[in-house]
Amino acid sequence: MTGRRGGGTSFGLFALLSLGAAAAVLVVTTAVVAVLRPGPVVALVIVLAGVAGAIAAMGLVSTRLTRRALGEPDDDPETGSPS
Repeated sequence: MTGRRGGGTSFGLFALLSLGAAAAVLVVTTAVVAVLRPGPVVALVIVLAGVAGAIAAMGLVSTRLTRRALGEPDDDPETGSPS
């Protein structure tokens, strides 16, 4: 996470970024429910989608950070492939 491959991995930063991504999704979900003020069933569906999105965001961020720390390729088309 410090730009070096391998040795400089901070587990605190890893946890902060992973949980931060999940928290950001939950904040957006809360804002959507507060603005729309849906009925109970629709609100439940929105919140369940938000929880699933938070879990997905946490998994995505943790996978990318782990691959970057271990020096494995990202499989992300935006970052390019190491040739």
